[in-house]
Amino acid sequence: MSRGYGEMGQKVDYVFKVVLIGDSAVGKSQLLARFARNEFSLDSKATIGVEFQTKTLHIDNRTVKAQIWDTAGQERYRAVTSAYYRGAVGAMLVYDMTKRQSFDHMARWLEELRSHADKNIVIMLIGNKSDLGTLRAVPTEDAKEFAERESLFFMETSALEATNVENAFTTALTEIYRTVSKKNLIANDESNSSGNASLLKGTKVIIPGQEAAPAAKAACCMSS
Repeated sequence: MSRGYGEMGQKVDYVFKVVLIGDSAVGKSQLLARFARNEFSLDSKATIGVEFQTKTLHIDNRTVKAQIWDTAGQERYRAVTSAYYRGAVGAMLVYDMTKRQSFDHMARWLEELRSHADKNIVIMLIGNKSDLGTLRAVPTEDAKEFAERESLFFMETSALEATNVENAFTTALTEIYRTVSKKNLIANDESNSSGNASLLKGTKVIIPGQEAAPAAKAACCMSS
């Protein structure tokens, strides 16, 4: 995370690295294309290695630049992509709701993610291809139960129909922002008590509506 400049020289307050992970052909690249460029391609090719897109958005009057990495799901690229988990503050765990196997692999992907990423990483479980409802192989309840057990956010999306795509990314990025802002508040409070407030001058962020204790992550689970 760092400050910098976004599109058209716009000042950026935060840069958040987010990784997309899951089996091949679950629609990770399509989700990213829909969120970053509002595009969808019916003849999308498999991702080779790693690609990334950026998108700038505003959260609590702050400019946040999301740098979203699309990692190849094929097993032969696993050793290459593991390095890209490092530094990620968010992750989208994507499965195809018409392919049970892609959901069953979520536990393995989650284990790999947690072994490489920061322990405070924000994770969103995404059941993609909700437009293919008649072919559903993963009941929503199964995914909700897994998300609640693992303290993940959850949404079902359709990259094809643009259903919940913006909502899923925005929810994850907002939670990342709140987590980082909370760290800044704690750091600022600690510096105030030790007399070094000048070191962190201007970093304090007040988050409206965050005075009350936050609800458990499981309560944030959503579906279309």
